[in-house]
Amino acid sequence: MSEIIKIANSSNAFLEEVEKISGEKVTKCIQCGICSASCPMADGMDHTPSQIMYLVQMDQEKLIGSDTIWRCSACLSCKARCPRGIDLAKVAEAVREINLRNTVDHLKLDHLTPEELEDLPTIALVAACRKLTN
Repeated sequence: MSEIIKIANSSNAFLEEVEKISGEKVTKCIQCGICSASCPMADGMDHTPSQIMYLVQMDQEKLIGSDTIWRCSACLSCKARCPRGIDLAKVAEAVREINLRNTVDHLKLDHLTPEELEDLPTIALVAACRKLTN
């Protein structure tokens, strides 16, 4: 528990950015693992939902290049069962948005080829479009 208090008092740029974008207080996570047990997509992720929360708390930007952030289907099973009421789907969306901000400066949907539109995950297109409205 003292580690979580230490996290809450430290200054982590990545954590602060994720919390700002998502509107969720990531440091409230107590690492109970219920989100991972509830997630229907966890088997296909390289980091489980509880690991996502831990890595954000620890200011680990390696999530940005992770396949995990694109696997979250935003089914809200994690939020429904979280004892702290954290919406992990919003946290994953925030990390996706940060990823897109770092890798794609401007996305023009009309400049994408039909092949690119078919290959890109739908969630990436949605996140990219949301980026342009902020």
